[in-house]
Amino acid sequence: MKSVLFYLSIICVIFAFGCDNASKQDTTQSQKTDTAELVNDSSSKRRYISVGTAPAGGAFFVVGSAIAEVVAGNAPDTGWEVTAEATKGTQENIRRIVSGELEFALANAAISYFAVRGEGAWETEHAIRSVMTLAPNVGLFLTPQSSDIRKIQDFAGKRIVVGPAGAGFEYFLRPILEAHGVTYDDFTPINSTYIGAVDLLADGSAAAAFIGGAVPTPAATQASTSQNIFFIPFEETAKQSLFADYPFFNAITIPANTYKGQTEPFASMNVGAMHLITAEGADENMVYAFTKTLYTHRAEVVKRHGAGKAINPKNVVKDTGTAFHLGAIRFYQEIGIWQE
Repeated sequence: MKSVLFYLSIICVIFAFGCDNASKQDTTQSQKTDTAELVNDSSSKRRYISVGTAPAGGAFFVVGSAIAEVVAGNAPDTGWEVTAEATKGTQENIRRIVSGELEFALANAAISYFAVRGEGAWETEHAIRSVMTLAPNVGLFLTPQSSDIRKIQDFAGKRIVVGPAGAGFEYFLRPILEAHGVTYDDFTPINSTYIGAVDLLADGSAAAAFIGGAVPTPAATQASTSQNIFFIPFEETAKQSLFADYPFFNAITIPANTYKGQTEPFASMNVGAMHLITAEGADENMVYAFTKTLYTHRAEVVKRHGAGKAINPKNVVKDTGTAFHLGAIRFYQEIGIWQE
């Protein structure tokens, strides 16, 4: 009889352990499928999610690819197939977000600012929403040390590189120039890529060039190592005027010795941060789940590109002039970083 009781007690212990273990497994599985349930309960039930970027080789393409890979790799139960798509950049991305061809895209916040308001060359208001503010776009005007240009007003009558054709740089360059009392009519604008701009400075085909991006910007590094370069300053009064008028402009100081020959800190500006956008009418649960997955696994983005460091509690909710999507707001409220 004692032996029977002994074996019965062992069976009970094993059964209890098995139930407890199953309970723990169920809890873990439940946590893993939270995102899937949100997406499956959504009205859209999308499975193919495209993230618009920019031409291959630039920061937008690399960061957009990293975002797509990280979300796809960490939302296996959603059925999502997330892919990054090379595009012509912000202006195309905004149009395709509105048309429904893209679910998410990267954009320059300055261009988004005007698109959502139907201002500038945008003839109608484009119904886009911000999901996450990302890395700053730090602007520089460069000129050879041998040039007689020492301030932006000296651009008059010169050939100045203003960025690639169709890239939309005029949306932030025109306000900067106008704050310094200069317009495009005062000089000859030249369209070129950043790398092409460095060559144009070197052979004298351009007197100055705009270069922008995350610091250190590769083209600025190339220019400063291959030539003696002068960093044209932004006037303080002009900067303060821009900061007051546009939410996408803000001050950024480039540390000394970031670039060859730059021995002092340089007072630059963020001329329109990279940010992740979606359509105003995008499904709230989908946007919530995408935002949550990306933010939770942001360290994996950093491994792919340094711009991922901008995915932090303070930066992702920064106002750039485009309203945030309700799905993103819900997640940021949930983790306590949303400021009303």
